[in-house]
Amino acid sequence: MEYTLQTTDLTKNFGKTLAVNKVSMNIKKGDIYGFIGRNGAGKTTLIRMVAGLASISEGTIKLFNSDDLKKGRNKIGTMIENPAVYPKMTARQNLHYYCLLLGLDTKKTIDEMLKLVGLQDTGKKKAKDFSLGMKQRLAIAIALLDEPEFLLLDEPINGLDPSGIKEFRDLVLSLNKERNITILISSHILGELSKIATRYGVINNGVLIDEFTNEELHERCKGELEVKVDNMDRAKEVFKESDNFIGHKIIDHQTILFPNIPGKSSLINTELAQKGVSIISSSVVGQDLEGYFMQLMEAN
Repeated sequence: MEYTLQTTDLTKNFGKTLAVNKVSMNIKKGDIYGFIGRNGAGKTTLIRMVAGLASISEGTIKLFNSDDLKKGRNKIGTMIENPAVYPKMTARQNLHYYCLLLGLDTKKTIDEMLKLVGLQDTGKKKAKDFSLGMKQRLAIAIALLDEPEFLLLDEPINGLDPSGIKEFRDLVLSLNKERNITILISSHILGELSKIATRYGVINNGVLIDEFTNEELHERCKGELEVKVDNMDRAKEVFKESDNFIGHKIIDHQTILFPNIPGKSSLINTELAQKGVSIISSSVVGQDLEGYFMQLMEAN
């Protein structure tokens, strides 16, 4: 298995405060990894340790299946906390400055990056006059200058309006699919992350509670089919006569829950009605994504 990032029991202490507590995280090559947690949960601290901007108290980090962190960090691009742009410079001047720092071909690289993040037409407009979304895209362009294989984005959609969030989402998907960049995005805006993430890690009070794929998340949140009937005694008799009701749970004198399987609702409702059981209501019930994440964090 090819991993971009693996941490083992990664820990960070600030005096007596345990900010990151024995986190073992696994990000596969090609993932868009949604790193989820409340403010203060430890997301930024962990990202800073991976990027080499904070020391490690305990534990280990592997980048690209290697213990050579210096070599691995040369393949990382970061946008941590506030966008690192110079407000009195244009987008082009910002990129030119960072290109000189990195020893890159300014003309070719700058034109390519401006086009990639949609800032090619900003002209002489100073960064201080950019919208937050434009500043975020410029910061991502700076992070991409040295052609990283792994991009760390810390709370990149905070404060963005809906159009800014969509622009960011489209950019991330493009970078992942067209440039094969593995991306870690920390956020607490779960609805947006669920539109792009392929894998998730949930952190609470410095502890990584769980990791799971997007498919596993939707399986956990798909809910159940809730059917209310007028005659539970008759319904129980029907359940004994047919294999269509396997996995049902009787909740009370009129409520039954079934696994939420596509096409199952009409089959169940039709058979019950044909056997003389009237359906009062039939609907899918269950947690939304926000509810599931909140339940995870409250349980830990």
